[in-house]
Amino acid sequence: MSHSQWSQKIVQLLRRMNNFYSPGSCRASCFRFEINGAQVGWIPPQLTPLLSRFPDVFSPPQGGAVSLRPSLDSSGRRTEAVDAVLRTLRQEGTFSCLKGWRDEKYSVMSQFSEAPLMLMERSATSLFGVKRSGVHINGYTVSDGGEVSMWLARRSPTKQTYPGLLDHVQVVWLLGLTSNKLWSKNVRRKHVSQQPLQRRLVLLVHYTYEDEDGVYPENQFVFDLELPVGFKPKVGDGEVQEFYLLPMEKVKELMATDDFKPNCAMVVLDFLIRHSFIDPDTETCYQEFGAGLHQTLE
Repeated sequence: MSHSQWSQKIVQLLRRMNNFYSPGSCRASCFRFEINGAQVGWIPPQLTPLLSRFPDVFSPPQGGAVSLRPSLDSSGRRTEAVDAVLRTLRQEGTFSCLKGWRDEKYSVMSQFSEAPLMLMERSATSLFGVKRSGVHINGYTVSDGGEVSMWLARRSPTKQTYPGLLDHVQVVWLLGLTSNKLWSKNVRRKHVSQQPLQRRLVLLVHYTYEDEDGVYPENQFVFDLELPVGFKPKVGDGEVQEFYLLPMEKVKELMATDDFKPNCAMVVLDFLIRHSFIDPDTETCYQEFGAGLHQTLE
């Protein structure tokens, strides 16, 4: 693949992962999802008419927004009421995303680190365009000669999402925890090294895309983690088939293929930019790369 072909592949990826901003997206037809006057999501047009069946839970659309009834005045009451609606829709088979029901709750909040306004089943978050946050860790090594390599993971073929694709050595979704608490949890659950390792939160990657299941506004908290040259992760949680330590040029090549999980490719792109593997003097798409990694909804 030539350099120009690689660049165009990456541009296409970024546009796909930000297609909610594109002309012709469902954004103009979406209603804001609000709780206590604060926007917490986007309700796509295929869901809005169905909410009128649940008048004790959802107020009628007004001013471009759909809200929960004021009587649902606590996180617990909101969680219980909306969960009952979602279970009804799941039984009816109305939405394909609910077939992947996980019994895993996401925090719904207008700003990260605020107290959750409610919790929502993970598989349903796209139906309400709820912002999701995750942690991606760039686990990399630097040889004595200065060559940088990155650890990648091959996802299990039984994963509900993106089975069998290349992923970071560690990706964890946030369930309302702070990044510091989450980091401690990650280390206890996944890390096999006994050495104290220095990680660094470097930035957020933002994007919003839509598909047939709804709207996905996502924030990724990105950590850089330099690992010892002899470090070897172990497969042990059923979510990963295998790990690979690859030179950055090979990683760069793979991220422009269909073998790479899309949002992981975005995080690696940011790593390449920050570590000067992509040169603004020679990369004609440099500015478009930067814009595609940091688009936020107003």
